[in-house]
Amino acid sequence: MRKLPAWAVLGLAYLAGAVPFSNLAARLLRGVDLRHVGTGTVSGTGLYRIAGFGPLAVAGSLDVAKGAVGPLLAGRDRPVLAALAGGAAVAGHDWSPFLGFAGGRGISPALGALAVNAPAGVAVLGLGLAGGRLARRTSLGCFLAYLALVPVLARVHGRRGALAGAAVLVPIIAKRLAGNAPPPAGPERARVLWNRLVHDQDEAP
Repeated sequence: MRKLPAWAVLGLAYLAGAVPFSNLAARLLRGVDLRHVGTGTVSGTGLYRIAGFGPLAVAGSLDVAKGAVGPLLAGRDRPVLAALAGGAAVAGHDWSPFLGFAGGRGISPALGALAVNAPAGVAVLGLGLAGGRLARRTSLGCFLAYLALVPVLARVHGRRGALAGAAVLVPIIAKRLAGNAPPPAGPERARVLWNRLVHDQDEAP
């Protein structure tokens, strides 16, 4: 079977990642746009708060699955393209053209991409999420998982794994730093960017 060219794989990966399942569920079930409630982040957490666990489970599963689309289209014999496709899916989720280039933080599609490209990454991110939730510091748990992701994947999966991990981390970290509003100018800027990176918010908890 003839394989899709790289540009088509990356474009389809981005568009699949951009489908805002959590926001669609929130609008259909509660008539709410997640961009206009809470922190303004289009996320599973926001959906859970307004619609409960059932919609979260469905939308969350779809958000994970969409991250796998690009890597599956790329195939195992094109590891660099598969890694970039995973990153493109996360970028689509984080900056969705269907939401005016707003979006979530990208963890769900990253899980889907890593499930195809470097399965050990699912365990790394999953442990970060679980540990963070148990400690009630989910953002910090995720940050620690991000720090471990590339070294662990390099050890388990070699160069292919390291590339897959780096590709999903770039848009995740970029989105954390961008936040939902520009950081302030002046001496506060560095502190705010640090808090966004570690805690995913402008002020430390």
